[in-house]
Amino acid sequence: MLSDLADGVLTLTFNRPERLNAWTEALGTRYFDLLTEAERDPAVRVIVVTGAGRGFCAGADFQTLTALQDGTLEAFTERRPNTFPVSVRKPVIAAVNGACAGLGMVHALVCDLVFTAAEAKWTTAFSRRGLIAEYGLAWVLPKLVGQARALDLLLSGRTFTGEEAAGLGLALRAVPREELAGVVGDYARDLARNSSPASMAVIKRQVWGDWDLGLDDSRTAAERLMAESFGRPDFAEGVASYLEKRPPEFPPFTG
Repeated sequence: MLSDLADGVLTLTFNRPERLNAWTEALGTRYFDLLTEAERDPAVRVIVVTGAGRGFCAGADFQTLTALQDGTLEAFTERRPNTFPVSVRKPVIAAVNGACAGLGMVHALVCDLVFTAAEAKWTTAFSRRGLIAEYGLAWVLPKLVGQARALDLLLSGRTFTGEEAAGLGLALRAVPREELAGVVGDYARDLARNSSPASMAVIKRQVWGDWDLGLDDSRTAAERLMAESFGRPDFAEGVASYLEKRPPEFPPFTG
């Protein structure tokens, strides 16, 4: 796993290009460790996740799957769930540069925003491996694309392009592969420069957490959170920077 921090944006890169960055226990543990460190690091405001080489993440490594089938591996021993990025209190952006399959697709969609190379190949793959919709994907997919489209992608296990992924609503934008890093970098740096880290942390929690709330409960929670935001220095700075027509200087997120 590669890690690079610049301008408040931490880029994490799955780095097993010879295996299309197929997921292993060691890769997952390192990824989650880096996310945990990033959440605590005041210099990190936004996190970008991508893959080295031609793939984003081609799913679980087949050596691991074979070991599971043979009963020689006691499943993944990583104690944090594969939905762990949802709990990180900073924006996590997936830059899907290539193959995005199975567990790799799960890890793209539990990021807060997804950008994809238009030519990237996506697939759920599970039904074609005798598996089921893993790690909450049966919950996430229908909320993103609707029940019929989710069932199409899960039941067929068909391969589709990043361009279609964006059209379905799985990705915010699809761009040519050679433009992906620049487009994502510009977007992430804009968030890091101009958006309050505290506000982004609360908004992320609202969006992921309110999926299971009714409208009244969501509104009531928002009223409480808004009252809390009035007492933060971010609110004073946001108003002052707007009135003074200057870039904001929001404090780092401290939790």
